[in-house]
Amino acid sequence: MKLIKAIVKPFKLDEVKEALSAVGIEGMTVTEVKGFGRQKGHTEIYRGSEYTVDFLPKTMLETVVEDDIVDAAV
Repeated sequence: MKLIKAIVKPFKLDEVKEALSAVGIEGMTVTEVKGFGRQKGHTEIYRGSEYTVDFLPKTMLETVVEDDIVDAAV
């Protein structure tokens, strides 16, 4: 068995969930997280002050799969 963790953009969650269901994944844990990578951050203005948002909202999926479907799940 293998533990698979994936971090995706929140709007991609339904698409990923459907794809995993199609290969036989029956359950997963979904957690809202924050992070940055290629997207970097952005600057916002709040009450006249400018600040940088370094961490953007992401969704982390975790699932445990049998060895024979690891490649299909990834």
